[in-house]
Amino acid sequence: MSIEKELQKRSDSKCELCSGANNLAPYTVEPKSGDHADECAYLCDVCQSQINKTTEADTNHWRCLNDSMWNTNPAIQVLAWRMLSRLKDEGWPQDLLDMLYLDESTASWARATGEGEDEADKIIHKDSNGATLEAGDSVVLIKDLNVKGANFTAKRGTAVRNISLVHDNAEQIEGKVNGQQIVILTKFVKK
Repeated sequence: MSIEKELQKRSDSKCELCSGANNLAPYTVEPKSGDHADECAYLCDVCQSQINKTTEADTNHWRCLNDSMWNTNPAIQVLAWRMLSRLKDEGWPQDLLDMLYLDESTASWARATGEGEDEADKIIHKDSNGATLEAGDSVVLIKDLNVKGANFTAKRGTAVRNISLVHDNAEQIEGKVNGQQIVILTKFVKK
């Protein structure tokens, strides 16, 4: 079964956030890859455009989170938390955030993009040249690195694609080298 068909079945062909039925499409909840239905949400174009900040957030539209935040699917919980965090200055979203419980792994996923943090508190990952790194970027190693526990050396010039950011440490990223997921210091990569 395709991911879209799984999402249609799971959502009863309605937007999993606002229950709208028009222009629905799968939405991958970052920084996940979207390879599985539980990493995605089935959303209408209105919700997607406001989540992606391509249109201005309509606060009243997001009152739907009062119901959808209780969804048992972690991807929906993550999106609800992120939108409530973005709108918390309105007052009512903060009340909902205070009620919302996320288990440790879901809370970590929700915070992985930096949503809900004050600009001054956000952790910004920068490469050796000072360029800002984002989840999903491709980088190149600028130095041979001995990989502890894996018994190989990651050679200078090796491309690391689709990196993920270590959300609590600005000096570390994760990526696959020789088929192994490893932690790499940002000072040894360039974008």
